[in-house]
Amino acid sequence: MGNIWRFPILVSSWGGMTFLIPYFIFVVLIASTGVIEEMALGRAASAGPIGAFGTCTELKTGNRKIGEGIGIIPVLGSMALAIGYSCVVGWIFKYTFMSLSGGLFGMGQNMDTIGGTFGATASQWGNNMWLIIAMVVSFAIMAFGVANGIEKANKVMMPVLFFLLVALGIYIGTLAGASNGYKYIFTINPAGLADPKLWIFAFGQAFFSLSIAGNGTVIYGSYLSKNEDLPSAARNVAVFDTLASLLAAFVIIPAMAAGNAELSSGGPGLMFIHLVRVMNGMPGGRLVGIIFFVCVLFAGVSSVINMYEAPVATLQEKFGLKRLPSVIIIAVVGTVVALIIQHIVSDWMDVVSIYICPLGALLAGVMFLWVAGKKFALDSVNMGAKKPIGAWYYPLAKYVYCACALIALVAGALLNGIG
Repeated sequence: MGNIWRFPILVSSWGGMTFLIPYFIFVVLIASTGVIEEMALGRAASAGPIGAFGTCTELKTGNRKIGEGIGIIPVLGSMALAIGYSCVVGWIFKYTFMSLSGGLFGMGQNMDTIGGTFGATASQWGNNMWLIIAMVVSFAIMAFGVANGIEKANKVMMPVLFFLLVALGIYIGTLAGASNGYKYIFTINPAGLADPKLWIFAFGQAFFSLSIAGNGTVIYGSYLSKNEDLPSAARNVAVFDTLASLLAAFVIIPAMAAGNAELSSGGPGLMFIHLVRVMNGMPGGRLVGIIFFVCVLFAGVSSVINMYEAPVATLQEKFGLKRLPSVIIIAVVGTVVALIIQHIVSDWMDVVSIYICPLGALLAGVMFLWVAGKKFALDSVNMGAKKPIGAWYYPLAKYVYCACALIALVAGALLNGIG
């Protein structure tokens, strides 16, 4: 969802290759350090951020409670991220229903109608019913333990979505004006590269897209086999994640160009406006729209479930609550906040990517590389590796990666506070 929904927004807003250059740099840096580090931390501790941070401080001081207390911060970050995504998933529920009922296709290619529909949906209190439905469905899945069914469905839905995007990209490439979108993507603005905010947004999106925030990847790492080659796994994550991001951009921005839209307009509605216009005008467009939004719905629901899982598990572990009460508490809090922030979702997610993700990533990096120490870090990374990781890894991760996360966090606060 970070790739399909948010990445094209930033490529559009910041000027194509002007954004992609710093983004690629940060993806390489984070994949070769932070992704490996968070997977290794979770696997070594066999726990999420609270247990993993506790393990690190126990190694250093003999006290788990300090690390466990700090580990709550990434969990709160996961909650903030999940709340923002809840609004987007609410939009997806509405558009999936509209695609099935024919309402979406019935709008034709009238941009006033298509744009007005999304504008009303993303306004304050504009999507209450569908947002509540999205939350009820997501938390019912969590409460009754049927998430495995969603995961099994995603093994089909996600490849279908990928190939559907490829097909849409090929079709859009045949439309008049689409070539301007490709030109825009490959445009470099040297003056734009001098803007510090560009680099902060690119760094934040790289964290956001790769799911490096001291939480999700740590949890995923705890599921990994001791025989997993983590450097290889991290490389695969970066390659396929970046391919998915670029695919979405090469679909949506040429679709904007084909519709004579202002290519630098950005905004949260790109997927819900320009792709709808294209699908409504193509042969079999109604069926394509149904398949697309059903697949995106499964992606969105599974993402939201994964992000809300950490706060739910924390209530269970720290307060001894049973599963159902924990789910209900998080559901109520998440739903109330999501309803309130519907009209500022894009700004909310900017805050998450600029502040929350780098902070969680920095804390995980400090715990793993500075607190637990070099031996623990290298032993954890090299476990299961076909060959030991190079001598470059530890200094790059400990000094460069952590310093970049800290600089991005401080610079983001200063620049956004001033500007």
